[in-house]
Amino acid sequence: MKVLIVNNMAPFVWGGAEELAVNLQKNLILSGHEAEILRIPFQWEPATRIPSQMMMARAFELDNVDKVIALKFPAYLIRHPNKSLWLLHQYRQAYDLFDVGQTNLPEGELGNDIRNLIRNADDETFSESRKIFTNSIVTQQRLMKYNGFASEILLPPINDPEIFHSSGTGDYVFAGGRINDMKRQHVLIEAMKYATRDVKLVVAGPPDTPADGAKLERMVEQSGLGDRIRLDLRMLPRSTYADYMRNSLAVAYMPFDEDSLGYVTMEGALAGKALITTSDSGGVTGLVIPELTGWIAEPNPASLGEVLSMACENPTRSKELGAAAREYWNSLGIDWPATVASLMR
Repeated sequence: MKVLIVNNMAPFVWGGAEELAVNLQKNLILSGHEAEILRIPFQWEPATRIPSQMMMARAFELDNVDKVIALKFPAYLIRHPNKSLWLLHQYRQAYDLFDVGQTNLPEGELGNDIRNLIRNADDETFSESRKIFTNSIVTQQRLMKYNGFASEILLPPINDPEIFHSSGTGDYVFAGGRINDMKRQHVLIEAMKYATRDVKLVVAGPPDTPADGAKLERMVEQSGLGDRIRLDLRMLPRSTYADYMRNSLAVAYMPFDEDSLGYVTMEGALAGKALITTSDSGGVTGLVIPELTGWIAEPNPASLGEVLSMACENPTRSKELGAAAREYWNSLGIDWPATVASLMR
């Protein structure tokens, strides 16, 4: 079967959704299908351009394709008679982020019109889709709450899991992944002021913008904690990222209201690391079970500092939690062959 994976693209931005699409393509091919990725440009700023980009995605007419698997707004608006969604997230600024005042939509009638356009287009594409999968219970619940559509949870597998199996133990907490305000690495740096002197932190990953990286560098310099905080702000080779993960004592990932379990958390669990997140980190809390696989702090520097201290002052306990995290992840039985079989039903 000829399968087209449809996703958004922003130039020079690469994250979990892009990794998922690439590995889905690879595993569809391993399963005997032909598979390609169509990446549709999408720019969310300024928000007034969103309607024209929605129209572009909706206007695509695809030939020579047996099945479409679409991942994100507005790419999933594409028309096809055999389209399934693996919904990573909708345009949250028109839904839950709008409700808490974190939207980029303009105020007044214009913003309301764009919001209604997004919601109506979503409802139409959801109703015409053959099957809707979601990447977590958080995404599933959000879809039901705002649009009234049922879905099946299909957790994403870890890509190249073999590189996370053999792990050593270092003396630092590792915070990996894309660098931006929503991922909140800056709160971890602030938390180091409240942590004990034995806590070391490594923050590694590509900043979404130069300003995101400069912000962390400035914070470290002003904190006077440069001897305990290491920044490696770049697109890391996969082997380098895995080395940071395997050789850490614990893994911290604390985005705001994440849609999924988060690759950083999943990979940390597989590597046998104690996991650290915050109570408002959404889907991530599905893997971080307090005092079983790690710690859940309140989303403020003082609470996080206390948790960082607990992770580092008792390495034996952190290793025990890490072993339990690995066992829990493996018990979920998530792998690519089963995932592909579900998507192709």
